[in-house]
Amino acid sequence: MMLALEEAEAAMRDGEVPVGAVLVRDGEVVARAHNVKEAAGDPTSHAELVVLREASRKGMGWRLSDATLYVTKEPCIMCAGAMVNSRLGRLVFGCSDSKGGAVTSLYRILSDKRLNHQVHVSAGVLHEECAALLRRFFADLRERSRAAP
Repeated sequence: MMLALEEAEAAMRDGEVPVGAVLVRDGEVVARAHNVKEAAGDPTSHAELVVLREASRKGMGWRLSDATLYVTKEPCIMCAGAMVNSRLGRLVFGCSDSKGGAVTSLYRILSDKRLNHQVHVSAGVLHEECAALLRRFFADLRERSRAAP
């Protein structure tokens, strides 16, 4: 999760919402990324999807049942759906997202028995550190918007 936090900090430096993700298989980091939605001009460029795409490019294929994805913030509906479709083995996330979380907050996509795959979830890892980064980013954004003419 510390590597995911490093990615989230990089996102914040780039003016992106500070979310970072790291995919691990057999104890080795396969891919790491952060949000690049603004830079890419692409609404699907969330950290989780960037990491899943990178893993596929590196030859992992689309089935990730033996991989763990570490993410600083609870994934959204789009990202949770991609995790189900990639047959992700495990998700570890930091802070919850009461406005858009699709794992434990608003929806429970990864544990929905009606779907063809469920993902093991560990929530709240380094919760305070992950949440503090998001709070700081949005406080700075609000401050800049108040200061703008």
